[in-house]
Amino acid sequence: MTALAWLAAALVLAGIAYQLGSAAAVARTLDKPALSTLTPPAESMPVSILKPLYGAEPALVANLRATAAQDYGAPFEILCGVARADDPAAAVVAALAAADPRFRLVVDAARHGANAKVSNLVNLAAEARHELIVVADSDMAVGPDWLARVTAALAVPGVGAVTCLYHGRGDAGGWSRLAAMGISHGFLPSVATGLVLGLARPCMGSTIALRRETLAAIGGFAAFADVLADDHALGEAVRGLGLAVAIPGFSIAHGCAETSLAALAAHELRWNLTIRRLDPLGYLGFGLMNPLPVALLALPLLPAAAAAALVAASLAARLTVAAVVDRATGAAAGPFWWLPARDLLSFALFLSSFTRRTARWRGARLAVAADGRIAA
Repeated sequence: MTALAWLAAALVLAGIAYQLGSAAAVARTLDKPALSTLTPPAESMPVSILKPLYGAEPALVANLRATAAQDYGAPFEILCGVARADDPAAAVVAALAAADPRFRLVVDAARHGANAKVSNLVNLAAEARHELIVVADSDMAVGPDWLARVTAALAVPGVGAVTCLYHGRGDAGGWSRLAAMGISHGFLPSVATGLVLGLARPCMGSTIALRRETLAAIGGFAAFADVLADDHALGEAVRGLGLAVAIPGFSIAHGCAETSLAALAAHELRWNLTIRRLDPLGYLGFGLMNPLPVALLALPLLPAAAAAALVAASLAARLTVAAVVDRATGAAAGPFWWLPARDLLSFALFLSSFTRRTARWRGARLAVAADGRIAA
């Protein structure tokens, strides 16, 4: 074989090893029985849950109701923010608030930077009544013990913030299920691997819980108003205070709402661009550890038997990851036979991200600088 063929075969084998390792990392990280050792403090503290909203996603009502259905030993409020009174989400929240006074609608168009979500959070935080602040994206679906688990982790000495792992759930048909597979079978295993190896320092918009005094010490949400990866930057700021960002061993569901290939590609290209700006070498490695596309590209370079064996092994490794993740999260992101198409799409979007310097988000096109800061 030529040197190029040997290189291709080595990349595929490395990718297969990575996939099997990531399956083991997921099984280790999402160790649900271990949560029994993490019990809520004797006296739970009141919490302000902040929900920045933009539009009415397919499962918004169900997600908000799940947020309210918490088995928690202290009062909590759910502040839902929109920038415009005619945002479809406003009517959804108003209807919920009529039946449950824990919901509060905050309509505030004030902008504090290029990041519209962070501007929303700045406005919501000004209305929050309690000392514990929990931010959760609108497309997150949580179980009834979510708040108790998160606040229990925050009560551990030395912890300054808590974030949550998440898996995908398709809420709007086939394209959304394909998007969910990208999260469950690609993103989640990569984060779990990074945690096990001590290489990842995540803080994610799925959940960010912290005390009001910690938020003030890092400059409030306004300090991140011009950063695309605001959640990651907030976590780094908390760590800069000498405090830890805890990640309990469970996963919540991210509801995907993509209804077309264009919507899916725009969303994932924004994610890819963000990750590439934050960790260029790690992002390059992540893309090359997707073994099936590399194995298919290597077909003309390798002997037929070797090529077929590498393709089959790549498929088997990816099926192992999908099966382990779906079992650990208790949710099937999408049909296993979609995995080859999902992997090829992921590889195409990985390559495409190197040609992009702008991202579409919430109706705006944003220029992303090398340090992750954004401008309209």
